[in-house]
Amino acid sequence: MSVQPTVIAQISDLHIKANGRLSYKQVDTHAALLQVIDTLNALQPQPDVVVITGDLVDFGRPEEYQTLRETLQRLQLPFYLMAGNHDDREALRAAFPDHAYLQTGPTLNWQLSVGGVRLLALDSSVPQQPWGELDEQQLQWLDQALSAAADQPTLVMLHHPPFACGIAHMDRQRLRHPEDLEVIIARHPQVERVLCGHLHRSLHSRFAGTLACVAPGVSHQVALDLHPEGPAHFILEPPGFLLHCWQPGQGMVTHQCAIGHFSGPWPFYDSQGLID
Repeated sequence: MSVQPTVIAQISDLHIKANGRLSYKQVDTHAALLQVIDTLNALQPQPDVVVITGDLVDFGRPEEYQTLRETLQRLQLPFYLMAGNHDDREALRAAFPDHAYLQTGPTLNWQLSVGGVRLLALDSSVPQQPWGELDEQQLQWLDQALSAAADQPTLVMLHHPPFACGIAHMDRQRLRHPEDLEVIIARHPQVERVLCGHLHRSLHSRFAGTLACVAPGVSHQVALDLHPEGPAHFILEPPGFLLHCWQPGQGMVTHQCAIGHFSGPWPFYDSQGLID
């Protein structure tokens, strides 16, 4: 008998604004969030949990978090929040007092077990800075948490990617001192993925003996420009999210899912076989 997989949905970089304002005067991020919520609600089988890997709002304002909270009430799945460089920890905590995991400690680190998969979230945000950093206390917390469950498949999550992507203006904003994180993850082979946001593009890279995955943005994407002096531009390419599926005996498989309205699905076969 087949075993139902554990499914973790990852969405990222919502950049919610209040009062109907557009992000960068171009992007309706509220409409984009509604669209991804409707997509997630319609998925079958339903994800076990939704993780939102940072940049929840655009400028860290209380009214933006209130808009976020009201909008997320439409989501019919349990969800967990992480901070990014556009977020304000205290405003986030104040808007979600019922999310107990956000209310302890100076940084927003938390852990969760879902269907045999362990999720470890690290708060890489640095107040008033675009780049990310993990302090010694956070790194010790991660090492101890990984040591405590060495046999449990684990996702380590943080907003800022610990690797360079080749988009120059984003590489200047990545995680600082990634080698400190690399040393810890490399000695814990149960880490199936390192999950990130921030780049507004789907990217994958080997890191510390595992696979680092960056989720695309829910609304706008960072323009793909690999020139060393490329400008900081965004583009309205199709948005998306990631589904991380764990099944014993098979391991972790990550699917990239597009957000939008598409024709189909259509069959490959009819009663005569493969359709010609």
